[in-house]
Amino acid sequence: MVSFWYPAVPGTGGAEPAPHMEPAAAVHFGGEDGMAALNYRVPPGSTDWRETRSHARPGARVLPGGPRPVVLWSSGTGDPRTWGTGLVEELASRGYVVVTIDHTYEASEVLFPDGALAVSVLPALMKRPNPDLAALTRRSMEARVGDVPFVLDRLHALRRGGRTAAERALPRGLAEALDLSRTGMAGHSGGGFTAAQALCDDTRLVTGINLDGQMHFPTKADGSGVELGAVAEKGLDRPFLLIGSAADVADNRPGWDALVRHSRGHVRRLIVHDTAHGAFTDAAALLPRLAERGTLSRETVTELLGALSAGRSIAITRALVTAFLDRRLRDRDARPGDVPTDPFPEVERVR
Repeated sequence: MVSFWYPAVPGTGGAEPAPHMEPAAAVHFGGEDGMAALNYRVPPGSTDWRETRSHARPGARVLPGGPRPVVLWSSGTGDPRTWGTGLVEELASRGYVVVTIDHTYEASEVLFPDGALAVSVLPALMKRPNPDLAALTRRSMEARVGDVPFVLDRLHALRRGGRTAAERALPRGLAEALDLSRTGMAGHSGGGFTAAQALCDDTRLVTGINLDGQMHFPTKADGSGVELGAVAEKGLDRPFLLIGSAADVADNRPGWDALVRHSRGHVRRLIVHDTAHGAFTDAAALLPRLAERGTLSRETVTELLGALSAGRSIAITRALVTAFLDRRLRDRDARPGDVPTDPFPEVERVR
């Protein structure tokens, strides 16, 4: 399943903003085996995720003025495609068509049009005695990376006019709004690893961004041994941006160092100080509100997001991602060049 986010004609579309998650998906997300509890420590049943809204209108008319650059989005391991909505909306508001991808049976839950709910197999696998984390991670990455060319194939078919029944229901003008010669990919955590490997494997992608995602596999339960992902071993020949949290510098280093060392394309590394892994997701906007209600402790929120204020981390993520994509997909500039960080003293450039 995918969702399209795109610049739209104001005042068109549904009467109410689209929900953050579809109701059935939201219920599972907040349940015992949902990723709200497993990835973000939100007590099961404590939060009604059906009430969370986006800023977009479903089925809105496509804004004239295309074709527009396209960005694929992949969330972190276990997270649904909706868990990057804040950043995705920002990109759509700035003229991009964003296609968010669910990785079925890994994502917390995926709701299909017939009402079937495919839930993640990860919770059950993790509850087994001595789970093989390395094997799980490899299997997950194989499935994720296989999803990306399938989505690209469908987008190219859609642009050429070949449509499935579901695609014929898309808003008029959406296919024509896709400039697939300017396609990039971004993701968080496992989604960032996915973006890097997909860029390595598929020349239809022009550029990519990894938000705090390791690019290696653990070979020992304590994390003391690592096996580099194929993209880290091979490197990239196109521009790529790495944005990391301060809390995960050491964890990311093996794959990130190798990627920079082996790449012919320009790879920029940035670290956002006083942040933790969840700061680059919708958790930055939502978890502090749960702390205000007493659902989560402020200590837990700080551990998940870092000490930097949520508003500041959101602003930094949006600005860095937008600036990089503007340079690569709008200006078509593949030369080495820095993402402007002067407004953000919290951001460190890593050479």
